[in-house]
Amino acid sequence: MFKARRRAGQGSAPYLFVAPFFLVFAAFGLFPILYTAWVSLHAVDLQNPNESTWVGLENYRKLFSSDFFWNALENTFTIGVISTVPQLCIALGIAHLLNYRLRGRTFFRVAMLMPYATSVAAATLVFSGLFGRDFGMINWLLGQVGVNPVDWDSGRWTSQNALSTIITWRWVGYNALIYLAGMQSVPADLYESAAIDGASRWQQFRYVTIPSLRPTILFTIVVSTIGAIQVFGEPLLFGGVSGHLGGAGRQYQTLGVLLYDEGWFNYKLGYAAAVAWTMFVIIVVAVLVNTTLARRRWRNAA
Repeated sequence: MFKARRRAGQGSAPYLFVAPFFLVFAAFGLFPILYTAWVSLHAVDLQNPNESTWVGLENYRKLFSSDFFWNALENTFTIGVISTVPQLCIALGIAHLLNYRLRGRTFFRVAMLMPYATSVAAATLVFSGLFGRDFGMINWLLGQVGVNPVDWDSGRWTSQNALSTIITWRWVGYNALIYLAGMQSVPADLYESAAIDGASRWQQFRYVTIPSLRPTILFTIVVSTIGAIQVFGEPLLFGGVSGHLGGAGRQYQTLGVLLYDEGWFNYKLGYAAAVAWTMFVIIVVAVLVNTTLARRRWRNAA
């Protein structure tokens, strides 16, 4: 009898240890997701959230027929591409340099994390000043080489490039340290064998480092894709008064900003919940596509 109870206690002990995580996840993760899905099927006003009307898929129908949604989706895609691709390439190059025995490597590694530790608000406000039309440092530097001042905020491509610069600056160091950690796990014997065979530094990087970092690169691509689809703080703060619109002409309104505008300025919580769930589906599809394409490409390369 005693042995049976003891065995039962030993068998249930692992579940008791992990139970707090699942309880917290159910309360603060799973329930909000399911509740948002339920809200997206109702017409709910922010000024009176206790009253709701069942509308089924009407919020989704309106969303997919809205020009604002397709504009926000296009902006999210373009900002994501022109920020993620350069960001990961620069991070990979910086990690490769830091992987060598340089003086002050610890200082440079800490410095790489400083932009990531900076708040979104502080970084965006500083870069908004740098990209100012009349007194911004970027336009001053362009003026030194004869380029007329650029109104970075009003143009579609100029504003999106400015936002991509902010995003790249904040996240390149974070990804560089992830790549650096992956590089330091590569066996030194591989580099020594490549050097004996006459491989240059570039050939070692291409044929030894990159193949060894495939899982790490895939991880950063997936995380960066999720972050690009969810980008919100930078365009909201960059636009100032019109930040909730993503600029006066919605030229850099992302899906996250559209959600915020519909829910907290137009008071349409049900419609905003539909935007949130659409973003969730887009993230899942984008991650699956990225993972499949990356694995297929590396399988063919191997």
